[in-house]
Amino acid sequence: MKRQRTITQMREKGKTPEKQLSHEEILSLQEKDFRLLMLKMMQDIGNKLEAKMDNLQETLTKEIQDIKLKQEEMQNTITEIKNSLEAANSRIQEAEERISEVEDRLVEITDAEQKREKRLKTNEESLRELWDNVKRTNIRIIGVPEGEEREKGTEKIFQEIIAENFPNMGKESLTQIQEAQRVPYKINPRRNTPRHILIKLTKIKDKEKILKAAREKKQVTYKGTPIRLSADFSAETLQARREWHDILNVMKGKNLQPRLLYPAR
Repeated sequence: MKRQRTITQMREKGKTPEKQLSHEEILSLQEKDFRLLMLKMMQDIGNKLEAKMDNLQETLTKEIQDIKLKQEEMQNTITEIKNSLEAANSRIQEAEERISEVEDRLVEITDAEQKREKRLKTNEESLRELWDNVKRTNIRIIGVPEGEEREKGTEKIFQEIIAENFPNMGKESLTQIQEAQRVPYKINPRRNTPRHILIKLTKIKDKEKILKAAREKKQVTYKGTPIRLSADFSAETLQARREWHDILNVMKGKNLQPRLLYPAR
């Protein structure tokens, strides 16, 4: 009792800290009481630890559940992305297959078009050659005024041109004229130049002889008026010959004597 009073007095006076007094109180206890106190303290500590462990376990369990939920969400998201990628890859593969089919079809169409164009070009060349072959014996007379043939006929005009420009040739027996006419058949009121006269001979050598003489004479006339004698070509051959016109002029300017073979290609 005396020791208890002393401890109480010391607490009241504030000379000893609370924690140190507790130790002194503990030291003042009997062994039995000390053991009971220690058991109680250990029990309290155990209860506190157990409560903390329960709280910690509850917190960990909740966090683990949250993590699992997030993992499930992530897994679902990954699965959705994977499915989307697979669908996209499938569509891309289908698109590539379609593109490949279209490209193959385009190649086939291109090949067919090239073959068609080649056949068309071959047919056009064959037609041009055939048409030029039909015209091989023709001579075009350019520049004879309209109406001259009404009184004497186109054959007579041709004979007068030969006699006027090539008198020596006129003495020779020329081949028979198969056809002589103005072309085109109808007069175009929009054109102020006379239509050409087309002369069709029976032999090509006579045509070549006349045209050669015209080139050598350089100036052919009809009743003193300048005219031109020309070979008769298809429109395609004439265009091909025109494309050589500038080149021929340059060559002539260099004192060359270029010639276009019949027909021009």
